[in-house]
Amino acid sequence: MPKLPILTGREIIRILEQLGFEKRNQTGSHVHLVGADKEGLKRLVTIPYHGNKEIPIGTLLSIIRQSGFRRDEFFKYGK
Repeated sequence: MPKLPILTGREIIRILEQLGFEKRNQTGSHVHLVGADKEGLKRLVTIPYHGNKEIPIGTLLSIIRQSGFRRDEFFKYGK
Protein backbone atom coordinates (compact mmCIF):
# COMPACT_ATOMS: atom_id res chain seq x y z
CA MET A 1 0.00 0.00 0.00
CA PRO A 2 1.42 3.44 -0.89
CA LYS A 3 2.46 5.90 1.75
CA LEU A 4 -0.33 8.06 3.20
CA PRO A 5 -0.28 11.78 2.37
CA ILE A 6 0.02 14.41 5.08
CA LEU A 7 -3.31 16.25 5.39
CA THR A 8 -4.74 19.04 7.53
CA GLY A 9 -8.14 18.95 9.21
CA ARG A 10 -9.46 21.37 6.58
CA GLU A 11 -8.36 19.05 3.73
CA ILE A 12 -9.93 16.00 5.40
CA ILE A 13 -13.22 17.85 5.87
CA ARG A 14 -13.18 18.82 2.18
CA ILE A 15 -12.62 15.18 1.15
CA LEU A 16 -15.44 13.95 3.39
CA GLU A 17 -17.80 16.61 2.01
CA GLN A 18 -17.00 15.36 -1.50
CA LEU A 19 -17.89 11.85 -0.29
CA GLY A 20 -21.32 13.12 0.78
CA PHE A 21 -20.76 13.96 4.44
CA GLU A 22 -22.25 17.13 5.95
CA LYS A 23 -21.15 19.15 8.96
CA ARG A 24 -23.37 18.39 11.92
CA ASN A 25 -21.78 20.53 14.64
CA GLN A 26 -18.52 21.61 16.21
CA THR A 27 -17.51 21.04 19.81
CA GLY A 28 -14.42 23.02 20.66
CA SER A 29 -11.73 22.04 18.18
CA HIS A 30 -13.57 18.96 16.85
CA VAL A 31 -15.87 19.02 13.84
CA HIS A 32 -18.54 16.31 13.59
CA LEU A 33 -19.69 15.21 10.14
CA VAL A 34 -22.58 12.89 9.31
CA GLY A 35 -22.97 10.90 6.12
CA ALA A 36 -23.48 7.48 4.64
CA ASP A 37 -20.80 4.98 3.67
CA LYS A 38 -20.83 3.08 0.38
CA GLU A 39 -23.41 0.57 1.75
CA GLY A 40 -25.72 3.38 2.86
CA LEU A 41 -25.07 3.00 6.59
CA LYS A 42 -25.15 6.27 8.52
CA ARG A 43 -21.74 7.28 9.89
CA LEU A 44 -20.52 9.93 12.33
CA VAL A 45 -16.93 11.09 11.81
CA THR A 46 -15.05 13.35 14.23
CA ILE A 47 -12.23 15.52 12.83
CA PRO A 48 -9.78 17.47 15.02
CA TYR A 49 -9.71 20.94 13.49
CA HIS A 50 -6.71 23.08 14.39
CA GLY A 51 -6.47 25.30 11.31
CA ASN A 52 -3.59 24.26 9.08
CA LYS A 53 -1.99 21.87 11.58
CA GLU A 54 -1.20 18.45 10.08
CA ILE A 55 -3.16 15.43 11.33
CA PRO A 56 -1.06 12.49 12.63
CA ILE A 57 -1.13 9.31 10.50
CA GLY A 58 -2.82 7.22 13.21
CA THR A 59 -5.60 9.79 13.56
CA LEU A 60 -6.01 9.90 9.77
CA LEU A 61 -6.37 6.09 9.66
CA SER A 62 -9.01 6.29 12.41
CA ILE A 63 -10.94 8.93 10.45
CA ILE A 64 -10.86 6.74 7.33
CA ARG A 65 -12.18 3.76 9.35
CA GLN A 66 -14.95 5.93 10.86
CA SER A 67 -16.04 7.03 7.37
CA GLY A 68 -16.59 3.44 6.19
CA PHE A 69 -14.59 3.92 2.98
CA ARG A 70 -11.40 2.16 1.90
CA ARG A 71 -8.16 4.14 1.68
CA ASP A 72 -8.14 4.22 -2.12
CA GLU A 73 -11.77 5.43 -2.24
CA PHE A 74 -11.02 8.09 0.37
CA PHE A 75 -7.91 9.44 -1.37
CA LYS A 76 -9.47 9.42 -4.81
CA TYR A 77 -10.85 12.82 -3.75
CA GLY A 78 -7.58 13.96 -2.11
CA LYS A 79 -4.71 16.09 -3.38
